[in-house]
Amino acid sequence: MERDLISLHAHADHPISAPITEDGLDRLLQRAKLPARARVLDLGCGEAVWLTRALARYPDATADGVDISKAALDVAAERAGRLGLSDRLRLHHAPAAGFTAAEPYDLVLCVGATHAFGGLGPTLGAVREHLRPSSGLALVGEGFWERTPSPELLTRLGAEPGEYADLAETVARVESAGYATVHAHTSTLAEWDEYEWSWTGSLTRWALDHPGPDGDAALAAAREHRDLWLTGYRGVLGFVTLLLRGTGAHG
Repeated sequence: MERDLISLHAHADHPISAPITEDGLDRLLQRAKLPARARVLDLGCGEAVWLTRALARYPDATADGVDISKAALDVAAERAGRLGLSDRLRLHHAPAAGFTAAEPYDLVLCVGATHAFGGLGPTLGAVREHLRPSSGLALVGEGFWERTPSPELLTRLGAEPGEYADLAETVARVESAGYATVHAHTSTLAEWDEYEWSWTGSLTRWALDHPGPDGDAALAAAREHRDLWLTGYRGVLGFVTLLLRGTGAHG
């Protein structure tokens, strides 16, 4: 079963696709205080929930969403149509790292998708290329270590020791890349638990409703993910969504 379809079914009941509540998402968008006729871009938009929320909050804004999952983009298009937002949302089936646009954006998002660029540092550089000079904002969601991971956990995650930092160092890395942090949301353990129980539970429900090879593959993926979470990174891996403004200073 293709990985993007597993992700789609797993996020059926939590389409934000990150360990953050709807209220937390809305507060971040509110803090962005976008100007009139704002342009918004989401690199790795998935089902484009962040974009549809932004368009609902800022009625004269327009947005572009980029993702490699056609299945997720189909869901995004259906949601945008249902909400009456299709005329303000453009969806692009393409790799986020290769996306180009003729005009800059007032807000660029990359939440939980920094892997598309090879990590936090390259993501920050790519986002900067799309931002409106001096006033553009970025919303970047990234993992960090709540506690130092064991070598065993790093192996299970397929992660390098320096792939993430602690929260303080994560913020320092962002600011040394030429950004100022104007707000942030640090996901709580309760948000993580809601996200993970939803991820594994939604996928399990789908698997049980679809017996056969795809159902078996989905159920195995749900159980493997749940085991890695409960016996591995729960309470160790954190997640922060940073609202950033470029300063032009690079450390």
